[in-house]
Amino acid sequence: MSITFLSAKLAPEAFTITTTPRAITIRAATTRARLYAAGWLLRHLDDLTLTAPAHITDAPAMAIRGTQIGYRAKNNSYDAWTVPMLTRRIEDFALLGGNRIQFVAPVSDDAATSPLSPLPATETLIAVAQATHRLGLDVALFYPLLRDYEKPGSADAEVADFTTLAAKLPALDALYIPGGDPGHTAPDRLFPLAQRIAGKLRQRFAKAEVLLSTQGFDAAGLDPFHVQLAKHPRWLTAIFVGPQTRDGIAEHRRRIAGRYPIETYPDTAHTMHAQFPIPDWHPAFALTEGREPVNPRPAATDRIFAHLAPQTRGFVSYSEGVNDDWNVTQWFRLGWNPATPASEVAQDYARMFVGDMAFAAVPLALESNWRGDPSANAGIDATLRLVGTIRPARWADWRIDLYRYRATYDALVRHRLIAAKAAQGEAFWTLRQAPATGAEPAAVAARFAYARPEPAIVAPLRADLTAIADRLWQRARMQLSVARHGASHWERGANLDRADIELNDRTVVEGEMAQALTRPDAAARLYAIGDPWRTRDMALYDDLGDPTAEPHLVRGPGFDADPQSMESAIDGVADHIPDQGWRMADLSYAEGLYETPMRLRYTGLERGRRYRLVARWAGEDYALPMRLTGNGVELHPFRPRHGDRETVETAIPQRLTAGGALTLEWHRPANIGGGGRGHQIAQTWLIPEPLVPESKAPGAEQ
Repeated sequence: MSITFLSAKLAPEAFTITTTPRAITIRAATTRARLYAAGWLLRHLDDLTLTAPAHITDAPAMAIRGTQIGYRAKNNSYDAWTVPMLTRRIEDFALLGGNRIQFVAPVSDDAATSPLSPLPATETLIAVAQATHRLGLDVALFYPLLRDYEKPGSADAEVADFTTLAAKLPALDALYIPGGDPGHTAPDRLFPLAQRIAGKLRQRFAKAEVLLSTQGFDAAGLDPFHVQLAKHPRWLTAIFVGPQTRDGIAEHRRRIAGRYPIETYPDTAHTMHAQFPIPDWHPAFALTEGREPVNPRPAATDRIFAHLAPQTRGFVSYSEGVNDDWNVTQWFRLGWNPATPASEVAQDYARMFVGDMAFAAVPLALESNWRGDPSANAGIDATLRLVGTIRPARWADWRIDLYRYRATYDALVRHRLIAAKAAQGEAFWTLRQAPATGAEPAAVAARFAYARPEPAIVAPLRADLTAIADRLWQRARMQLSVARHGASHWERGANLDRADIELNDRTVVEGEMAQALTRPDAAARLYAIGDPWRTRDMALYDDLGDPTAEPHLVRGPGFDADPQSMESAIDGVADHIPDQGWRMADLSYAEGLYETPMRLRYTGLERGRRYRLVARWAGEDYALPMRLTGNGVELHPFRPRHGDRETVETAIPQRLTAGGALTLEWHRPANIGGGGRGHQIAQTWLIPEPLVPESKAPGAEQ
């Protein structure tokens, strides 16, 4: 069958395809439109048989459909890619319907160079900009402003540096300047400086666009930003809305009110501490697979797109390498046609990149793996078996190994967690027997429980995971380990290094047992170690951050209504591990963003009893002050957290629980910017105080 390309008077991104038994004719007006037509054909080839109507005309729904490539040390793959590899990546994006490739300028908040990079950053930027331009796609640059512009001469130096960089580029169609993340330039300095840069940009590229974002600003910074917008600067093209933005997309639409087009900058790369955190993510996954794992999210991406896309002109997705390859693909397909179902995207992906249509079930299966407690989710094993049945075509690239890696990792976490929970359950049971059996025998039995060998299935899973990781390094330069593959940090996708961390409290419990055995009340202390829920005290307990163990947490609207979790509770995990002497329950926490408090709600309380709250302030290394209220009444004023783990006890006035219900809220100072995070509580115990006989109550007659 022959393929013929013909010119036609069509819109710049539209194409028509006519097929006969012997020939395919593509009509298009531009290079990019011809690429889109070629991509359409690839998505409709089954075993080299074209499944297509005799005639089709197609064009995209959204004007801007882009993604970011960061050739920088923090990236989990691209910093080790050659120019031919990057060029192939850009070609794939074009075949998927992309029209704008955004490169991170070599002025980011990052190391100046990556030790893995084949070429210097500026030299690579010039080469990939040329490749993008040659394909007829827009060349865009993400250019943060990182200097202190209150210092004399710093703005002049910035303009000079940008002018020098722009002079080296073969094309530049759009310049994206974030207000923050990174950067911290106040609007009264940001706008004049951006105007100067825009002038230099257009001296070389007359039609180039300039976009600003509201990222990083606190409330006091957002108002001046909108004051500047109200002046209608003619040099400004559009506003882009991304992570670390305290106003949601609806508020941006309201405040900008059509004065400028809006683009979104959706974070497709991350699972937590992110714009779209995984809802109710189990801490065993968060601790091991981390913030930047292989993360196909077909159902979630549909919801995120539906939330962000209306009344915008498009997007440039924020990526940190290849871990989010599925999500980037789905955004491209939705940007072309917002009605495209995830199942169709999966079939297209299978045809283009795998060569086995059985793959189409994999993305949704992997997304389902992350729902609930992995130790209770037998679907994880079924997903691994499904991935094992995939037979990729000989031409298939590294992508199939992405999903093999994730499926294997999920199964490894599941079976290690089953064993870890069983060991800890046995250990805690024996420690609670200490008053009857004696301290020494209880401690010996607990150590024995923790020392049980791992299940037989774990070793082969670990070996498979390492082998797949090494293949991904060889084929896609994916850096899944700091030591083996040269990753910049474990959080930057290098989760192979976390696959064997403890998933229970063995380290801290064994240390506490040794200490308890030196005390005369050793048996009682061992009992307390085995009863972290304080059941003897009749405590109402929450292990915040563990979605299976936080019954009193008020979750708010939830992901479907609030995919950015602006008004919903967020489960998170600190940047520590149990091996360092942290309890699992201290590592996980719940929090809210910006002015959304972290809430607990209790009902059915005894009306005549006093209660006290014991709260464990732990999580990430925030020292931001928090204020606690009960049913709207202040229980303590703003106070900072002291140390990385602090226990705070608060008496609850009896009048607050007289109605049988209590709502606790932790607040942080209002009007903050950045990511809006920081009020984090790891554990709580609401403990009923012993009833005091009337004759002994305060004020009673003696």
